[in-house]
Amino acid sequence: MANNEIHDLRSALDFLKTMPGQYLETDTEVDPKAEVSGVYRHVGSGGTVMRPTKEGPAMVFNNVKGHPDAKVAIGLLASRKRVAAMLGLEEEHLGLEMGKMFDNLVAPEMIENGKHIDCQEVVYKADDPDFDLHKLIPAPTNTPVDGGPYITMGLAMGNDPDNTMSDVTIHRFAIVDKTKLTMFITPGSRHLGHFFDMYKERGEDMPISIQIGLDPAVYMGCGFEAPTTPLGFNELQIAGAVRNKPVELANCLTIDQKCIANAEYVIEGYLSATEMVNEDTAGYGFAMPEFPGYTGGAKVCPVINVTAVTTRKNPIMESCIGPSHEHVSMAGIPTEASIFNMVNKAMPGRLLNVHAAPCGGGKFCAILQFKKSAASDEGRQRNAAMLAFSAFGELKECILVDEDVDIFDMSDVMWAMTTRFQADTDIITIPGCHCHVLDPSNDNAVSGSIREHGIACKVIYDATVPFALKDRFVRSQFMEIDKEKWAAELQA
Repeated sequence: MANNEIHDLRSALDFLKTMPGQYLETDTEVDPKAEVSGVYRHVGSGGTVMRPTKEGPAMVFNNVKGHPDAKVAIGLLASRKRVAAMLGLEEEHLGLEMGKMFDNLVAPEMIENGKHIDCQEVVYKADDPDFDLHKLIPAPTNTPVDGGPYITMGLAMGNDPDNTMSDVTIHRFAIVDKTKLTMFITPGSRHLGHFFDMYKERGEDMPISIQIGLDPAVYMGCGFEAPTTPLGFNELQIAGAVRNKPVELANCLTIDQKCIANAEYVIEGYLSATEMVNEDTAGYGFAMPEFPGYTGGAKVCPVINVTAVTTRKNPIMESCIGPSHEHVSMAGIPTEASIFNMVNKAMPGRLLNVHAAPCGGGKFCAILQFKKSAASDEGRQRNAAMLAFSAFGELKECILVDEDVDIFDMSDVMWAMTTRFQADTDIITIPGCHCHVLDPSNDNAVSGSIREHGIACKVIYDATVPFALKDRFVRSQFMEIDKEKWAAELQA
């Protein structure tokens, strides 16, 4: 099968089955309580997950304890190579290629009348006497001390109260009761959160749908944030551009909201304007492993009162480990696109590539490959870094390197830091900036300069060679060989 045939989770899995080393499934029974993540940590999590871990295949668990009709898929996006293949884009320039999609946006469309709606093949309504989210949704508990089961690949869809704007954003949802979820909204950084504030001002609950198990292009497109995607911008347009066809929507059954028609699961409900509860139902005081690599403390979050769950027949739950490389892909590749587009508009041709590094979960650390072609380019690399902070506000660190450095090889990046960087002249700090509340170091207990949790000192590490000294920093040049003559040896 070709990648242009991918349109949902199932076709994506079928595609991966054709790629050597990119797909693994098991019939061994797995407990969603900590075991799914415990296994996949060793198989292919990568990212900032506690070692040992590694990059490996996507994995499907066919035999999930307590959920005989469902499967769990994890790690589809936990490899840059895999993401590129599923999107049909170039691996090393994924960010640049994703950025080009804004030139060819394709808006989502309502599914044709009378056409089969995959996500509504099976319907469970909250007023059914045996309705229980714990039994309906095989949401994994990532670690033994998690606050409870979490939906980690839930794509929320909501509108402003006047239905003039829409937004789709990935959030974490904790199952806290038979009919209730909590929703964590990063303060001040999500348009859906802004819509929710508008509802609260009116004293109204917000109709919201949560889709789980989707075309990878949908998840990747929804990783973009402001200012690249301004208020009211529907990120499903990006997925439409990737596939060159619209994402199909359907009407929800119990609320006035849309849903993605080929999702594996759709949860319908109302985000309460008044009801809030602690997302920890286990009593350990923790939430779940977050993308920086730490298990975060539980938070008091707004409640979603669920009205229905609809699914495909034999649904596939899609999940991810918070600190895994999957988060790096979903957050980092859109970050790369946003940075490149903004810098390239300001100084065309100078920024060659961007890598949102795994060490920062795709959010905190970006490596910018900058080319100085003339003496007048000196200093522009630092302007590029400041533009990067503007393009993505949660970015904390920028590392600047020259065109001869492989930005996807951290050993090469650190080589540039070691041999081309002097701390007294090449560190530029910008204190007092808002960054991300999930970084535990962004706290007054760590630095007295931080007034409020979430504020950070942003930093630029300039590991580029001064233009006037470029001839003194030429890497050792080796003989160019006849690769056909040595083909067998090079492939060994």
